[in-house]
Amino acid sequence: MAKRALIIGGGLGGLFTGAILAKEGLDVIILEKNRTIGGGLQSFKRFGEVFDTGMHVVGGLQEGGNIRRICQYLGIWDKVHAKAIPSECIDKIYIAEDKHYYEIASGKEQYVDSLSKYFPHQHDNLVRYVEAICRIVNEMDLFYLRPSSRDMFSHSEEFNMSADGFIAKYITDERLRQIVAYINPIYGGCADTTPAFIHATISILHINGLSRFAGGSQRFADTLCDSIKSRGGKVIVGDGVQHIHTDGRNITGVTTCNGQHFTADYYISDLHPCTLISLFDTPSALPKAYRSRLQEIPNTYSSFLLYLKLKPKSFPYLDYTGFYVQGYDRIWDIGSSLMVNGNWKNSKCEAFLYMTPPEIDQGPFSQKMIIAAPMTWQVVREWECTTVGHRGSDYEEWKRTKADELLARMEEMYPDFRACVEDVNSASPLTIRDYFGTKEGSMFGYAKDCKNMALSLVPVVTKISNLLLTGQCINLHGFCGVPLTAINTCEAILGRNYVINKINSHFQS
Repeated sequence: MAKRALIIGGGLGGLFTGAILAKEGLDVIILEKNRTIGGGLQSFKRFGEVFDTGMHVVGGLQEGGNIRRICQYLGIWDKVHAKAIPSECIDKIYIAEDKHYYEIASGKEQYVDSLSKYFPHQHDNLVRYVEAICRIVNEMDLFYLRPSSRDMFSHSEEFNMSADGFIAKYITDERLRQIVAYINPIYGGCADTTPAFIHATISILHINGLSRFAGGSQRFADTLCDSIKSRGGKVIVGDGVQHIHTDGRNITGVTTCNGQHFTADYYISDLHPCTLISLFDTPSALPKAYRSRLQEIPNTYSSFLLYLKLKPKSFPYLDYTGFYVQGYDRIWDIGSSLMVNGNWKNSKCEAFLYMTPPEIDQGPFSQKMIIAAPMTWQVVREWECTTVGHRGSDYEEWKRTKADELLARMEEMYPDFRACVEDVNSASPLTIRDYFGTKEGSMFGYAKDCKNMALSLVPVVTKISNLLLTGQCINLHGFCGVPLTAINTCEAILGRNYVINKINSHFQS
């Protein structure tokens, strides 16, 4: 009989891991605590509109892209409703300090030319900077779906240097250094801490071209779910794992919140590791040092999210992602919050991202908008012991204040923007923590620290013989990084380069 893999959590990592293992003949069961599959890909309905839980601008879906090739191998590419963002302007940055806009293009030459338009004296430096980004990413076999025989990974000096230091090595203009760092809220970047390879990986995805999910990201999650079911797998929603039972260094089974009991040959967690370890009926099944390390790793910051329903034909569809930043010196501090009058909750939203999600038959006007303002956990810590729907009137008033701040910032770029808004819904880091089970509502899992890489690198194998990890806390985060990590997880069962070789042989045929 086929070996069984039980996956705890049905986010992007769990779904990709399950889809690959099901394709390769394993009996797959996914247990998801929410009633909707998909984790950060989930959609929800408000005001008669379907909203994605997050801002999904994705790379790797272009012709020959790594995620596209994985989807082709899984046989689901024809079901992926991806809308390419025009290369002329994939991102548009507004710096409130001098009311200046910067439009960023995709394509190596176009990227350089788009920034050289504002900084002509930096053209040659930009060329060298892009070449350096390409060199760093080329060190990552997995990113390019290349077989690897290396047990130990050796990298160039630049690979693990700080992202801001890497930028400064090539870019001499201080303002341009800040502008090329504009994408750091997409990977939870922090100056002097985030490694250059994280910045380079996200940058190359942007340079290679971006897409959006037409009709919402839930469609993609459902497509992965259907792929698993079509191969005999099961995806059970609304019934998460409550207890993990062990015998020594071995899992013997799991019990769900509804009292169901499951056993398997392999157990794979798509949960934040700190959430996972709280489920063990015998905490000592994992060594104390291992548990302590998982608890000590810093997490990336969270976000305050606005979901806006727009009045019909009142606001244009934007083919790019917008970035608002109060000043040049705030770009690397986007994820930090400044205490005001001795209170974290009084801190101002000085930076955010915004986008208008496309419909399947998208016309010239937008029906909705998502705004994401990076935010640290300190801002909502006073309510951390509350639950959804029971956080109190002061919390609701705080959310309204934050929403008003963001709408006022939008009107700096689009006068009378409020007149376009029909309804407003908001979510805080508390919402993200409670729905997605991420420690402190972290948007990108564990933070990588170039000064202590050993701390933040968590392998897919664990101290439990039949437990593996997947998801954005392991290796790279995001829509590109998580599927690549899923390959690592699957190859821990199937064998080194097994999946990579299958993908490449499928692509070549």
